[in-house]
Amino acid sequence: MSRTCQVTGARPGHGNRVSHSHRRTKRRFDVNIQRKRYWVPSLRRHVTLRLSARGIKVVEARGIDAVVLDLRRRGVTL
Repeated sequence: MSRTCQVTGARPGHGNRVSHSHRRTKRRFDVNIQRKRYWVPSLRRHVTLRLSARGIKVVEARGIDAVVLDLRRRGVTL
């Protein structure tokens, strides 16, 4: 499974690793993905989501019910 946040859609970025002599090689900036388990009152069950740190803040700001409703509209299985 790719390192993608289910709420924000954040994906790994790409760039260069630069050595002391300024040689450049490709590198990947991974997203800080966490597995988080929430109780969803409207579904009366727990839901486990793969979220970035920013995605966790979105859930705290909007509420888990609103986020789950948005995910279900997009067709994400929970």
